[in-house]
Amino acid sequence: MEENLNLLERMKAGEFPDGARVLRAKIDMASPNLNMRDPVMYRILHAEHHRTGDKWCIYPMYDFAHGQSDSIEKITYSMCSLEFADHQPLYNWFIQQLGIFPSQQIEFDRLSLTYTIMSKRKLRRLVEEGHVAGWNDPRMPTLSGMRRRGYTPEAIRNFVGAAGVSRTNGIVELAMLEHYVREDLNKRAPRVMAVLKPLKVVLDNYPENQVEEMEAVNNPEDESAGKRRVPFSKVLYIEQDDFREVPPKGYFRLSPGREVRLRYGYLVTCTSVVKNDKGEVVEVHCSYDPATRGGNTPDGRKVKSTIHWVSAKHAIGAEVRVYDNLFTKENPDEAEEGKDFVSNLNSNSLEIVRSAKLEPSLANVTPGVRYQFERLGYFCADSDSAPGKPVFNRTVALKDTWAKVEKKQSGKGRTL
Repeated sequence: MEENLNLLERMKAGEFPDGARVLRAKIDMASPNLNMRDPVMYRILHAEHHRTGDKWCIYPMYDFAHGQSDSIEKITYSMCSLEFADHQPLYNWFIQQLGIFPSQQIEFDRLSLTYTIMSKRKLRRLVEEGHVAGWNDPRMPTLSGMRRRGYTPEAIRNFVGAAGVSRTNGIVELAMLEHYVREDLNKRAPRVMAVLKPLKVVLDNYPENQVEEMEAVNNPEDESAGKRRVPFSKVLYIEQDDFREVPPKGYFRLSPGREVRLRYGYLVTCTSVVKNDKGEVVEVHCSYDPATRGGNTPDGRKVKSTIHWVSAKHAIGAEVRVYDNLFTKENPDEAEEGKDFVSNLNSNSLEIVRSAKLEPSLANVTPGVRYQFERLGYFCADSDSAPGKPVFNRTVALKDTWAKVEKKQSGKGRTL
């Protein structure tokens, strides 16, 4: 005993180099549980510590410190992932031998998501190697990243509750998380109109200097959200994808000779186009029907498509960051031989749109406020926004694949 105490004091005093000595707990070298075979309690590590500098050079192993940390903080239940189940006897042994507050360790499956890395060690590598723009990058599965992307606390809690607790290793579909984000934002996010990739539309028969204010619904899911006024004029912007000079089969949006409804506006018909030197359509000319203000058709005629727009004269320029999955594989750790998870990074996980056009109500947005850009998805004002120069992050697209999966599975009598 005296010899061991002497060696421990000399370890603490810094006499020995790293790895020269360890302090072990004397338990049972014949135990069927490897963790109980005289485990290491302290090892030597000559390193700079952020609090104690270099004056301390022996540090406790995780198993020795775990139960003591929980006891000091009066943790009643210490929740651990499944790989710590074999460590529970040692956790209990140290608590019993030390006679400290009896915290209880409980193990369950860690939360894993498709197309996502949850390991802090690996996330740190993504940050340090510059694959992402920091811990709060909206592609990161950190709370700060989710907050910046526009996920609400309620959506995250609902998702975690639905995913449940299990003692079986598994992986949860990212689409399930996105479903709960959409479900929550659908109730609370005001609707606005924004055009990410603008195409100019000129209404040839609309009065040159006339400006009307169209009445728009802020949120059809919440009557108390009220309505707003959106300016309408002769020159508009629509999405490039909402026009095809030669429409494919099943395409009902704007094309030569076709009539569509402008959301909250009028019915318009394409009459001609203007092209650049490359043969690309840069301007679409239409005629509008003055009798269809608000999208109504007094004669009862039907149109098959409604598209959104913004008035070119009143539009606000904005930067929009469109995020996709950070990884190309459902399980990013499944990499080719000789490579690791970094090789599965998605090079198209971020598209920056710098020429977006927004309705004027979004000129001075407050960072963190969430909106639904009609027909496009849910977006959150970023902290990089400045007065008159809004920046938005796409939170999630409108398409809900999880809802379809869930409906299909419930029809078969299964749940995920």
